[in-house]
Amino acid sequence: MDLDEIFGLRGRVAVVVGASSGLGVECARALASAGADVALLARRKERLEALAEELGASGVRARAVMADATDDASLQLAIDEVEAELGGIWALVNSAGISRLSRALKHTREKWDQVLAVNLTAAFVMSQQVARKMVARGEPGRIVHVSSVLGRGASPVHPQVGYAAAKGGVDNLTRQLAIEWAPHGITVNAIAPGYFPTELTVDPSVGEMDADFVESIRRLTPMGRAGEPAEIQSALLYLTAPRSTYVTGSVIPVDGGWTAW
Repeated sequence: MDLDEIFGLRGRVAVVVGASSGLGVECARALASAGADVALLARRKERLEALAEELGASGVRARAVMADATDDASLQLAIDEVEAELGGIWALVNSAGISRLSRALKHTREKWDQVLAVNLTAAFVMSQQVARKMVARGEPGRIVHVSSVLGRGASPVHPQVGYAAAKGGVDNLTRQLAIEWAPHGITVNAIAPGYFPTELTVDPSVGEMDADFVESIRRLTPMGRAGEPAEIQSALLYLTAPRSTYVTGSVIPVDGGWTAW
């Protein structure tokens, strides 16, 4: 048995929700590197098309599909389009996410609802719709949520009550779907990243993370730094691998030791 037989995804179809930026981009690159045909879902069409062109140059099929993660009908149309063009979905990666900073005493209901809709509800709806297709075909599959270290602990850096609550929900959603869908051969797992330089953490006015923020990460992370975006890839390939048939309901930290204290 060689590595391609264990980890290779040639001939399989993967969908990445939230593929227009941040860790979603790295997830799409990882899947394409393993040979998967990749559907890229998000609202920002130009970014999706640029990434699709990049991935297509490596010899896989890549499709940009506009979809709103908070619109159930939009997600269903996107799934139907993907399966019509590329075939049945093997792997789904839910990486869409937003955060709205404010202290809990001042956190508005609007911010709360928006964060839960994107980070938690959309992950459930997309997983449900894709899993229905897998079950109807009688085929196994892989579902991976991009959660956060804040799914298992509060943030000592930023006040983000809605985000922390949503990611805690994602972790337990992962476990519940795992036990319900295990009889169908559908594994459901999550990756819990620590702090990475993405649109959620970079100050757009300077193009990098705030210096005080970087110092907090250095102090609180055993490895003494933020993650490099590509460092998410190996965990994703492990969880979407054809041979990862006995791994389900797990939340794997990719956090430089943040949760090991």
